[in-house]
Amino acid sequence: MTTTTAGYGSWPSPVDAVLTAAHDGRPDYLGTVGDELWWTAPRPAEGGRRALVRRRADGTEDSVLPPPWNVRSRVVEYGGQPWAAVARPTGGPLVVFSHFPDQRLYAYEPDGAPGARPRPLTPVSATGGGLRWVDPVVRPELGEVWCVLEEFTGPAPTDVRRMLAAVPLDGTAAEDRAAVRELTDARHRFVTGPRVSPDGRRVAWIAWDHPRMPWDGTEVRIADVAPDGTFREARTVAGGPAESIPQVGWDAAGRLLLVSDRTGWWNLYRAEFAAGGELGETVALCPRAEEFGGPLWKIGLSWFTPLENGLIAVVHGKGTTSLGILDPDSGTLVDAAGPWTEWASTLAAHGTRVVGAAAGPQTSCELVELDTRTGRTRVVGAAHTDAVDPAYYPEPRLRTFTGPGGREIHAQVHPPRHPGFTGPAGERPPYVIWAHGGPTGHAPLVLDLEIAYFTSRGIGVAEVNYGGSTGYGREYRERLREQWGVVDVEDCAAVAAALAAEGTADPARLAVRGGSAGGWTAAASLVATDVYACGTIIYPVLDLSAWATGETHDFESQYLHGLVGPLDQVPARYKERSPVEHVDRVTAPFLLLQGLDDVICPPAQAERLLARAAGRGVPHAYLAFEGEGHGFRRDDTIIRALEAELALYVRTFGIDRTDVAPLEYRS
Repeated sequence: MTTTTAGYGSWPSPVDAVLTAAHDGRPDYLGTVGDELWWTAPRPAEGGRRALVRRRADGTEDSVLPPPWNVRSRVVEYGGQPWAAVARPTGGPLVVFSHFPDQRLYAYEPDGAPGARPRPLTPVSATGGGLRWVDPVVRPELGEVWCVLEEFTGPAPTDVRRMLAAVPLDGTAAEDRAAVRELTDARHRFVTGPRVSPDGRRVAWIAWDHPRMPWDGTEVRIADVAPDGTFREARTVAGGPAESIPQVGWDAAGRLLLVSDRTGWWNLYRAEFAAGGELGETVALCPRAEEFGGPLWKIGLSWFTPLENGLIAVVHGKGTTSLGILDPDSGTLVDAAGPWTEWASTLAAHGTRVVGAAAGPQTSCELVELDTRTGRTRVVGAAHTDAVDPAYYPEPRLRTFTGPGGREIHAQVHPPRHPGFTGPAGERPPYVIWAHGGPTGHAPLVLDLEIAYFTSRGIGVAEVNYGGSTGYGREYRERLREQWGVVDVEDCAAVAAALAAEGTADPARLAVRGGSAGGWTAAASLVATDVYACGTIIYPVLDLSAWATGETHDFESQYLHGLVGPLDQVPARYKERSPVEHVDRVTAPFLLLQGLDDVICPPAQAERLLARAAGRGVPHAYLAFEGEGHGFRRDDTIIRALEAELALYVRTFGIDRTDVAPLEYRS
């Protein structure tokens, strides 16, 4: 192919916004139902709903539920495992799921009578956010489904109680809240779903309380299960304020399995019960300076699953992750071979086989099965197909940069890449620094068409796993304690400056971009540094004091206690770090993107910033999207947002393009 020389950012690309939107999202929440594999899948073209998909034993796939059924929970707003199903001797499977619009639990028999519809199991409540359900476990022998209940008791986001509850499968609770049986009290602010031992005699779950987040400290709770399904003698057996346990389960012998970061790394442990029912010593099964778990942002995530042969499938790694098969008796760990560098926190086991959701630098997320008898892997669902020639995909480089005080900063650098174009000699490309959300999160090393959208046009992208990110141990993520708005901003700026100093990036054409907590970092960077020529701020936190006093949801309502410090002790810090308080320091153009239904980072914060930016002479644009919450899901929203972001860079960086509609700026 002949190579054409043209300015960076001006290259034509087949990776357009429509294509990118069509491939947004990934399969999630895997489970086996008899011989079938089930999962939820994104549907951007169907209003952003999540479909429930089944792969039958013969390899065919179909949707369990037609539109507009949307299998997604709103518990803690981020949701979690929204469905459970059991195979039955006759009549096909029975599935229980949470429907996003009304958050009721429904039961459905997809192989039942033609024309049958899901039937509601739980009532609607007019109080606050209503009744919500997540992480279900179907107990057909009891005629119930056990799950987490989130019940709002008043109008405020923090007027809420959570507990484990049993819902009758016969529908008697569909209009009667009193028919829901509470399995635990609501003494703990947050709980995960029940994990029942193989003999049915015990149940385990995880709990924690404000102001802790689950990556700060959680507790493992155990109860005995009586023949009538009631819980007895609930007690705490592991964990505490400074020990994070994000997953608990059982092996086939009835021994407790849990992931804990007691050594500074999330590792896998096992404990046996003594004759009197007391939990014995927990033993590390594969002690390593690696992560065998992650942050519990959603209820019901899984980084391990036991297999029938006594082995345990685990997702583990440092920075990147692998699917490994662990022999818990010898500590031997063997990883699956393949091109995947990121395995999601969802696993499903069937016999000696395990299925996970995995992606790599050249592959989008797909469902991969590992046969532990042969060691072979194969893609069994949501198979990646190249929407364009892979020559348009970026080739990321794992980098470690040096930040203030000599600290390490992990990042993935995606240089511009196009099979038919190159930049002029002596010209350096523009770069966008991407700050991930969370901030207790991680930018994975995977193919992302949003990144390819820019790199294939000649604009580089650098994803920064700044101090506070997960995947590198507790010490690394604790760097952000009381330093949010400082360490994240400094680390992103250090990567940008290093790329410019080494000649990779044009120092005059650097941008910063992020969503949610990354939107905070982008906004705070425009306030606190002069590194960037512009910024894209997506559904951000902008006003710390308001966010800490009722302007967000319950789950994160005290997150700032650790990220910034207690409000009553350091109120000046909240004001000093909030971008909304220092709009006068912003001199670079910016684009602000906001979902109008966002209850996590509400539009009130964005509107407050805009009001204070008015008349200051700094060009800025604002796009607000009806029907979008925290995280854009609709294809039309994703298209408009991407094209607007490109328009910002075209204008700011002086890129010569005629195929980009200009933004309507305020000043």
